[in-house]
Amino acid sequence: MATEPLSQKEIEDRLRELPGWALEGDRIARTYQLGTHFAATAMAVHIAQIQEELGHHSELTLGYNTVALAVNTHSAGGAVTEKDFELAQRVQDIAAGHGAS
Repeated sequence: MATEPLSQKEIEDRLRELPGWALEGDRIARTYQLGTHFAATAMAVHIAQIQEELGHHSELTLGYNTVALAVNTHSAGGAVTEKDFELAQRVQDIAAGHGAS
């Protein structure tokens, strides 16, 4: 079953439920700050595990003490879909456990 693109209003409404996430071009994105590089690395690995579970992957960037994600759905022509918000919510759910802000 094809994943349908969300409307601009649907994206804006969903973003209100995800503090720190924003629409950047054709993707939803967020950068998390962590206390150390090791903490950021651990969070990046945890995110990679979630992405594998969902079969949906973001652009995931590890910095010194940051983890950045940007995601859209390639199978929907690069649009933002419910799959992107599912991934974002899963990442949001684990962020505090890694000490991310």
